[in-house]
Amino acid sequence: MSTYDLTDTELAHFHGTEQWYRHSVVKSVLYTEGAQYVAEHGGAYWLLDEIALAQAFNRGIAREPFQVWTLVVEPTQQARLVIDDGNGRIVGRKRIPFTDFPLPSITLWCVDKVIMLPSEY
Repeated sequence: MSTYDLTDTELAHFHGTEQWYRHSVVKSVLYTEGAQYVAEHGGAYWLLDEIALAQAFNRGIAREPFQVWTLVVEPTQQARLVIDDGNGRIVGRKRIPFTDFPLPSITLWCVDKVIMLPSEY
């Protein structure tokens, strides 16, 4: 059982952003208030790390200016992370062996090295 508290209803309140955060390792990557909220309230700083590190170390993903990152959590607490180009073309996948992320799924966008909730675009 997750100790994190995050709901889709809470995430629906994020539109645009007034505060930008810089990723601590990949300094060229920024993220929005909504992405920060997901990381803090969903225990998902690791998810921001996955996205940011791909921008620095995975050319196949990084060359896409618009990326859709979808995390789907299975009942076994394993997850799959799928990255597409926004037109349904898969550019990456990763199996997550364990997560306590509280939602069954979440989608984040990375647009020109800015990580955000879709509602913040």
